[in-house]
Amino acid sequence: MNIIYMGTPDFAVAPLEALCDAGYDIALVVTKPDRQKDRGKKLQSCQVKLEALKRGLCVATPETIKGNNEFLEKVKKIEPQLIVVAAYGKILPIEFLEIPKIGCINIHGSLLPKYRGAAPIHHAVIDGCQETGVTLMYMAEGMDTGDIIAKAKTPIGNKTTQMLYQELSLIGADLLIKELPSILNGTAPRLPQSQSEASQAPMVFKEDGYIDFSSTPNKVCALIRGMNSWPCASTLYNGQRMKIYWAEPEESNYNEQKGKILAADKNGIIVSCGEGCVIIKQIQMPGKKIMEVSDYLLGNKIEIGAILG
Repeated sequence: MNIIYMGTPDFAVAPLEALCDAGYDIALVVTKPDRQKDRGKKLQSCQVKLEALKRGLCVATPETIKGNNEFLEKVKKIEPQLIVVAAYGKILPIEFLEIPKIGCINIHGSLLPKYRGAAPIHHAVIDGCQETGVTLMYMAEGMDTGDIIAKAKTPIGNKTTQMLYQELSLIGADLLIKELPSILNGTAPRLPQSQSEASQAPMVFKEDGYIDFSSTPNKVCALIRGMNSWPCASTLYNGQRMKIYWAEPEESNYNEQKGKILAADKNGIIVSCGEGCVIIKQIQMPGKKIMEVSDYLLGNKIEIGAILG
């Protein structure tokens, strides 16, 4: 049973580990090429590649797949029965999807058809959803449009995107191992997605994390949780970028200019919002580490009356 596995970030490590631990034969692991990171510009391998090499698996890191005939021929020679994909990070062309006998399946971090795209976890948290989950699906030519095999749900509550990445990675691994026998023997369900219920989850960027304090406290806090830990929600404080990692709605009756700092003490920084306030608990200022506000104020001052934004 030849299986090819494709993935890149931390989210894709747990399913690879689960496949190996369950005794499945991974003929090839495909991931993105090493990239220069940080100020030193040293080449760094992604987590999936590191895990694959640790387990002695063969690894391929094609720069592109579409139009890459050499790589396509390599995959065809393996004669995979199944290709498993988890956050690989590139759209796969139809000529690639048609290679495996059983097909290509994908572990997607949302309850499809909601949040198709590159950043489903971010958007579910930012939008204030009550729950999210993982969908195991057959891959088709469109973006996350294939037939659904199975889903698994989890409540969001006050979880951050970073927390959910870790949780959904494990849920996806468990779901994959649970459903894989029926996928391999051809008895797995194929449930078409409802196009009318579909929504998109495009990639998020640094500018998407700038806080609009005219929003309600719940929306501001949801954005902060959704951008934690990357690219991180932020605002401007006296011309400097203040990254905000945690905040909570604050019950108050203030009616002040939106973004105005009303108080700053060991409990946090109270900031006026639309229809209320938030209390900021965890920040990072330029050149400093992530700190609790209570710790930051031991050696620094926050100006009462300053306007954030």
